[in-house]
Formats: sequence, structure tokens, C-alpha cells
Amino acid sequence: MAQQERAIRTRRIILEAAAAIFDERGYESTTIAEILERADVTKGALYFHFPSKGDLARGVLAAAVTTDGVRPQAIKLQELIDIVLLLAYRLPREPMLSAALRMAVDLPSRRQFGTRWQDWTELLTEFLKEAKERGEVRPDVDEEQTARMLVCCWTGVQVVTEGLPASYDLPSEIASLFRLILPTIADPDILPWLEVSAERAADLHNDMPAWRAEMGDSDVVGLAP
Repeated sequence: MAQQERAIRTRRIILEAAAAIFDERGYESTTIAEILERADVTKGALYFHFPSKGDLARGVLAAAVTTDGVRPQAIKLQELIDIVLLLAYRLPREPMLSAALRMAVDLPSRRQFGTRWQDWTELLTEFLKEAKERGEVRPDVDEEQTARMLVCCWTGVQVVTEGLPASYDLPSEIASLFRLILPTIADPDILPWLEVSAERAADLHNDMPAWRAEMGDSDVVGLAP
């Protein structure tokens, strides 16, 4: 078990080093030598986990599809909101997430590695389906279409916010997005009970260390195998 844990940690260190440099310099400009230096691992260790730089890119994209830090809620729709809000708070602070988005919106990288937007759509669709079964979502809502539009809107808000003055922050803008669209999604009786704010995003982030400890402090996040 100790050997397996070391392997998981080594893989994570390499992935984080690659993500940080992808985020700083872009995928094409990043070299394996730079990743080795940043991660402080041997070439053999890197190639054991990632046979190529492309595998590193795919690993970063996969690791960015994550519900890490989101606690179960009495209202399933609140969990979906928390996933999206927490991602908005974490993205500017975690190179793994910002590097994945950078590659997803960069045309050459997107053509080479694709994106994980479909994974996000499927993830949010499942939350919406369960929320509808509980009576939290309006009967006329198409879960897959709504999930896809959430992914599209979230990505667009992030790209635009990045170019706005510093007084605009991503969690606040995503909270504003939810306040606009939730009345078209949520059952009217559930709507007043939903909490949507940048402050909630910060609170969720601050609770993440304790939540990870409860879950076993896994070093592998997201939906990556």
C-alpha cells in the first residue's frame, strides 16, 4: 500500500508541475526538461506515469473534471450549484484547473487533445436528473440541454471576466449567472432555499481541507482514472 501511495503522489507531483508550466507558457512551449526540473523527479519516473507530453496534457484535462470539496446537501440542486461555484473560486488559484481551461479554449490544443466539456455536461446532467426526480427542477427542463448551456455559459463568463478589471471576480460573476438562470430551472418552492453567492464559494473552498481529511485525503482528484 505504501508503494502504491508513493506512486500516486509521484504521479500527482508530475501532473501539477506540468499543469503549472502549461498554464504559464502554454502546451507547445513547455518542454519535458522543464517539467522534470519543476517536479524534481527522474525521467524514468515521469515516463512510467506519462509516456509522452501529450499524455500529460490529457491527464491535466481529465483531472480538471472534479467535484472535490463539494459536500452532500439536502437539496441536490444546491450540490450542482456548489460544484460550479467552487470551480469558479478554485480556477484562478489552481494551475491544474486554469491550465485545463487554457488548453480547452486554445484551438491547436483543442484540435490535438479535445476537451472535457462533454464530461462536464454529463456530470451536471446526472445532478439535474436526480434533482428533477426529487421535485427540485421544473418538469419542462431538459436536463442535458440545460447542463450543456451551463457549461457553455460558465466558460464564456470565465473568458470574459479574465479580461475585465480586477473588481470583477469569477465567483461573483458565476453567482450572477445562476441568479439569472435558476428561476428557469428550479421549482418555485425550492428557489428561495438555494444559496448562490461568491461568499459560499469561498466557504466551500475553506472547508476543503477538512472535507478531504474525512474522505481519506486522496491525492487523485476529479474523474480521472
